[in-house]
Amino acid sequence: MSRIDNLLRVPRTLRLSLKRILPHGLLARSLLIIVTPLVLLQIVSGIIFYDRHWSNVSRHRADALAGDIAMVLELTDRNGINSDASAVYDLAWRTLDLIITYNPDAILPNGNYNPSGNLETTLARSITRIVQRPAVIDALSTSDRVLIDLQLPAGVLRVSANEERLISSTTKIFILWMTGTSLILFGVATLFMRNQVSPIRRLATAAENFGKGRDTPNFKPSGAIEVRQAASAFLAMRGRLERQIQQRTEMLAGVSHDLRTPLTRMKLQIAMLHKNAEIEELSSDVAAMESMIEDYLNFARGEGTEERQMVDATDLLEEVAHNAARNGPPIEVHIDDEVSLPLARNAMRRCLTNLIDNACRHGDQTKMTALRNGRVLEIYVDDNGPGIPAELREDVFRPFFRLDQSRNTETGGTGLGLSIAQDIAHGHGGEISLDKSPMGGLRVIMRIPI
Repeated sequence: MSRIDNLLRVPRTLRLSLKRILPHGLLARSLLIIVTPLVLLQIVSGIIFYDRHWSNVSRHRADALAGDIAMVLELTDRNGINSDASAVYDLAWRTLDLIITYNPDAILPNGNYNPSGNLETTLARSITRIVQRPAVIDALSTSDRVLIDLQLPAGVLRVSANEERLISSTTKIFILWMTGTSLILFGVATLFMRNQVSPIRRLATAAENFGKGRDTPNFKPSGAIEVRQAASAFLAMRGRLERQIQQRTEMLAGVSHDLRTPLTRMKLQIAMLHKNAEIEELSSDVAAMESMIEDYLNFARGEGTEERQMVDATDLLEEVAHNAARNGPPIEVHIDDEVSLPLARNAMRRCLTNLIDNACRHGDQTKMTALRNGRVLEIYVDDNGPGIPAELREDVFRPFFRLDQSRNTETGGTGLGLSIAQDIAHGHGGEISLDKSPMGGLRVIMRIPI
């Protein structure tokens, strides 16, 4: 069984490695799908061309050059190496483009000669087979000539041949053709795939902006049929959600008016009564009811329809800290960098106020820190209170959830403060999480994209 598991684990490891290597973007992946077969085709074509065409042409050209050299040697052997040989060398230069010089009493270097490169190897084979003389070939010393030293009985014959006699121009043409067509096809594929991917990017941007509560008035369906269908479905969904939010806001406005009117009459009637213990308790109950109704309406209303505007985070945080400090101890504020970002100012003020009030309610020391982390603004609210157990940190974001053991029920609220704050943060595309504070209590971390 272990061997089977090991065999199954290898493909899974390979897939994970490929996922890390492969590009993550749709455009890059699409181009990879198009370019990979093209590159493989070009490689296979090049191998076939090299094996069948280039090698055959090079061999034939090397055989022709070796045959010319053998003919020159045959002519000089007939007349002997004397003054008449110069006429043969001159004829070879004029008709065969071969520059021949003879060094009497010279000897080639001892040792085995190892050709370097395909050109020298192919030519060496042809000379060994046709000329049948020891030879040393140098194709690197000069840019356009190939030097061939042949060992003769009385000296060394040097032949300088034009390199074009050995290299076929069709090789360069073929390589340029493959490279040129590949670049053209790659450019066309890039242009085409970019036009196909752009509507998907615009749809993703519109969905992201809508999730952050930002308006996307200029978004229209475009692209392929499937992308248009997805964009149309997104627009229909956005319309339904906006209508529901509008209906909810209108309903809550009416509920707020209907509930506040009798509460106001009760407060006026209580104010006209003589003060005593029962009246004070009744007045306290009415104030608590008014506070609870306000919390319920804030939770149900969320951000409402407040428009986004560029807000200086420093000014907003200092304003919230100053307002909270009027009803309690001073709040320590640390802001690393000035950041401006689009926010629903009143909603975000309510969110931060809820976090600060929650910290001040359960601790006597509160600290608020803001720092920029790339494209995210991170806001930390720390207190030295009793904190929240790790297993209950997700539950406190549920509406009306209260920690009866960890939080004092006499000073606690309605259990909606963190729920309202989380709802507002989500409306801005952010999130709120809880952790243990370095001050010993609770740390609230809010991350808002810039």
